Amino acid sequence: MSKSIVIGSTLAVLGLGGLAFGAWQIQEQQRGPEYAQITNVETLTRTVETPREVCEEVVVQLPPEAPTGQGASRDPHRVLGTAAGAIVGGLLGNQVGGGSGKKIATVAGAIGGGLAGREVQERVEARQHAQAAQSQPRTTTRQECRTVVDTRQETEGYEVTWRHGETVETSRLDNPPQGDRVLLEEGRPNWQQTLPADG
Repeated sequence: MSKSIVIGSTLAVLGLGGLAFGAWQIQEQQRGPEYAQITNVETLTRTVETPREVCEEVVVQLPPEAPTGQGASRDPHRVLGTAAGAIVGGLLGNQVGGGSGKKIATVAGAIGGGLAGREVQERVEARQHAQAAQSQPRTTTRQECRTVVDTRQETEGYEVTWRHGETVETSRLDNPPQGDRVLLEEGRPNWQQTLPADG
C-alpha cells in the first residue's frame, strides 16, 4: 500500500468522523434543551419541642392558727375545770352513804368530778378556738411553677420527584422548585433552571 493511500484513507476516516460529530451537534441543537417533568414535591418536616417554665400566683388557704395571745387558753393545765369538777363531784359524793362509805364516796366523787371538769373545760375551749378560726379564714398567695412543652413543625427540606421519559427519580432539595419542569444537563436536573409547565 502506498503512503498516499494510507494518508488519504486516514483523512477520509477523520473526515467522516468529523461529519458524524457535526451532524450529531446539529441534531442536538435542533432538538433543543431537555426538561424533566416535576411530578411531586413533598415538604419534609420534623417536630421540635421546646420546654419552658410557666409560673402563676395561687391563693392557698392556711390551716387554722394555733391559739396564741388572747385566743390561747389562760389555763393550759385545766386547773379551773379540774377544781370546779372536784368540788361538785365531792359535794355529790358526800350526799351518798354514811360513815366511812361517805368519805370514800366523797373522795371518789371529787376525783371523778375533777376528771370530768377538766374534760368539759377542754371541749369548751376547743369549740371556742374552732369558731374563732372559722370566722377568720387565713389565706396567702404563693407562686406555683410548672413546665410546659411548646411543639412546632420545622421544615427540613423538600423531596422532589421528577420524570424524564421512562425514568422516575427523587431528589432532596433545601428549597422547593419554582416551576413544573427542570432543565436536564447531562441527564441530571439543574434546579436553578426550572420553568412553569407551559413555559
